[in-house]
Amino acid sequence: MIKVVVTGMGLVSALASSRDKTWQRLLSGESGISLHQPFPEIPAQPLALVGSQPSQLGDLLKPAVAEAVRDAGLSPPLNSCGAVIGSSRGFQSQWEEDASIYMNTMSPDSRENMVLATLENFAQTYSFSPATIVAQSVAAEGPVLAPRAACATGIWAIAQGADLIRAGYCSRVIVGAVEAPVTPLTIAGFKKMGAMAQTGAYPFDQKREGFVLGEGAAILVLEDESLAKQRQAKIYGQILGVGLTVDAYHMSTPEKSRYAAMVAIQDCLQRSALEASDISYIHAHGTATRLNDQAEALVIKKLFPSSVAVSSTKGATGHTLGASAAFGCVFCLMALSQKVLPPCVGLRYPAFDLNFVREPLSHDTKSVLCLSSGFGGQNTVLALSS
Repeated sequence: MIKVVVTGMGLVSALASSRDKTWQRLLSGESGISLHQPFPEIPAQPLALVGSQPSQLGDLLKPAVAEAVRDAGLSPPLNSCGAVIGSSRGFQSQWEEDASIYMNTMSPDSRENMVLATLENFAQTYSFSPATIVAQSVAAEGPVLAPRAACATGIWAIAQGADLIRAGYCSRVIVGAVEAPVTPLTIAGFKKMGAMAQTGAYPFDQKREGFVLGEGAAILVLEDESLAKQRQAKIYGQILGVGLTVDAYHMSTPEKSRYAAMVAIQDCLQRSALEASDISYIHAHGTATRLNDQAEALVIKKLFPSSVAVSSTKGATGHTLGASAAFGCVFCLMALSQKVLPPCVGLRYPAFDLNFVREPLSHDTKSVLCLSSGFGGQNTVLALSS
């Protein structure tokens, strides 16, 4: 049986533009969330931006890929490498910006010239995917996949990359997700749902008020363990099993019994040859919305011993939508390799009787779970080990 391991990781977040600095600030209990008003027609609100203004997708993706490849001790070209990079919103920010310019600031006679003058940009924005950008940046000639599964995208990307290695398509795959979701349309949609916070993100807190949009990219280099050992690469951890189910209940509201969510966890544990008692830490989806946190806490309490440590990192990074589960996997692997669990930033008054990590916790962690949920009732679970 081929074992799939992680040999490199890159991260660009609202906390910092590198993995190690992000991790250090997370362990310090800092948050990248602050008040911003990037669009004059929309009132100021809490956002987790990498810079002072919303980022372009490529500007987030490229440094994260470069850091991950460098961290793995590799350099382009990576000819036999695959790429599986997901995004929930993709190039939506460019679409909205182009549409606004096209419709509001140009005369009808000049619109066609505008499109033709930016033909290369048009082709890239409307034809490329983040996975294509990554494949081109490292000269990867292996399989290229671009999963899109709402907030479950990150785990889908990592699971598909691991499957490519196990199936023998390639021995190395760059996986992960990127999100640049801070756009007028995205904000308007989530505001209409009543899901966005007014002051900040407080996962699992009695006073939680909703999620805060965040942006960033999380990239991992997966390899066949034999290849990694052959070249004496550093190994952060192993990708074990995955669990994937759907509630088939509602587009955005979790089904109350959480039956499908529990099946996803049980499937993941079975495929990973683990018991619930083997899990010492759970990186929760933890969006800080009323319904999500309640539903997730119910599942954890029902399936796991009371001793299992739990935290969400969205109080620090914001909710990066499709990239959030990839963020969680990076944090889980840092916890495994450094033997310290990250705190649940923003949690002051726990609303649920779980063993929340309130401060960085030294822990001899062996096996962890990363949980994620997505619109459409998607439930995704990934198991990782040291």
